[in-house]
Amino acid sequence: MAYTIFKPMRPVKGVLFDMDGVILDTEKLYTRFWQEAGRALGYPMTRDHALGLRALNRDEAARKLQSYFGPQVDYQQMKAKRIQLMDAYINQHGVEPKAGIRELLSFLKERHIPCAICTASPAERIREYLTPLGLIDQFDALCTVYQVPRGKPEPDIYLFGAKSLDLAPEDCLALEDATAGILSAFRAGTMATMVPDQDPPDEESLKRITALADSLLDVVALIGRSVQV
Repeated sequence: MAYTIFKPMRPVKGVLFDMDGVILDTEKLYTRFWQEAGRALGYPMTRDHALGLRALNRDEAARKLQSYFGPQVDYQQMKAKRIQLMDAYINQHGVEPKAGIRELLSFLKERHIPCAICTASPAERIREYLTPLGLIDQFDALCTVYQVPRGKPEPDIYLFGAKSLDLAPEDCLALEDATAGILSAFRAGTMATMVPDQDPPDEESLKRITALADSLLDVVALIGRSVQV
């Protein structure tokens, strides 16, 4: 386990969490069911195709999908199929928290560091997923893309998240696992920190991140270091 710091860090006064792939071990499900949805509709969707859709807002995702399969592909139709398949799986099996999330949230509470969720998921899904895990009350704010003009990779959701904690973005550590999310957090001026989930950071993400952590337990050490500096 380890972390690497790429840019100078300020003392962390707040933490902004992406949900899927950071709080919840659900990115593997998105990857699986985007593929299944595409194939059900007659498109040879691969794992790399599915990974390319992560964290993108609707317009960006639609353009990405058309770049894969042509202008005739219907993003909303495929997304609806993915939701149908994934919801059926989750209704039967539930969702799992990411390793280390409980320890990280306990650490933040002990240090009186507020935290917010910044996600593309609607508020009702946040509650549906986090309530059974006993995590919903661990966050000071729930921020969704439906509360801002633009989704990731634009900075809006992270700017809104920092404001919800009454903090400047530069005083907030943003935790992300995907390229589009890192770009969003970077554009917002946060300390964009990547905890890779499905794949390692690409070259562009490495230029943007403040830090790279192997796990959420390493984020505990990273924040502890920043507070002591």
